[in-house]
Order: sequence, then structure tokens, then C-alpha cells
Amino acid sequence: MGVVYYANYFRWFEVGRNELCRAMGYPYSQWERDGVTLPAVEASCRYKSPARYDDLLELETRLEAVDDFSVSFSYVLRNAETGKVLAVGRTKHAFCGRDGRLIRRPPKVWEALSKALEEGDDGVGV
Repeated sequence: MGVVYYANYFRWFEVGRNELCRAMGYPYSQWERDGVTLPAVEASCRYKSPARYDDLLELETRLEAVDDFSVSFSYVLRNAETGKVLAVGRTKHAFCGRDGRLIRRPPKVWEALSKALEEGDDGVGV
């Protein structure tokens, strides 16, 4: 069949999200050291065209929204050689503590995320 398994797109979204956090100066490993986890509470992907094995891909990841208890990201996956959009996605993540309970976004997290929103961050490509 030669087509990439559909669930792999969500793995790529995770990589993009981690790289975006790193580009904002607040890598996900620091979130965890600060006691914040980001479990996904919503995830969607609209598949436009199949990714095939050995395709070179590029992923654009953007911070979409932040509220007191969650953060949302959007994703556009393209074929790197043709520029064709293969998939668009979105994830929403709750702010939780180490114990898995919902928490209000910590000030340090808000500082990093609000700065990125204010600057109109163009996202990050992977």
C-alpha cells in the first residue's frame, strides 16, 4: 500500500509541539521539571492527501490559544518536495500537575505562552 499509518500523524504533531515549545524558550522538559504536564484532551486530523513511505515531510506547528486551564496547537503537514498539504490538525491540552489533576496555568507557563501569542509567532517548522 505504501501509505503511512494514520496514527503516525499524531506522533509528528507531538514532535512539532515539542519543537515549538523549545523555540519559545520553554522546552517541554522544563514544563515537567516545573510540575506541569499537558495531557491531550482533544485531537483532530483532516487528511487531505496520503503521506507515502520515503516522502520528505515538513510540519508547521502554531500556538493557537491559551486559557486558564488549556492550550491549543494547530499543525499543517506538507510534502517537502511539492509543498502539497497532506494533513491539517489541532490538539488541545489541559494543564495538569504531577498528580494528573487539572491546574490553573502557572505564571511561568503563561509568561512563555503569552509572549509567543503577542509576538504573533509564525510557528515552527520541523
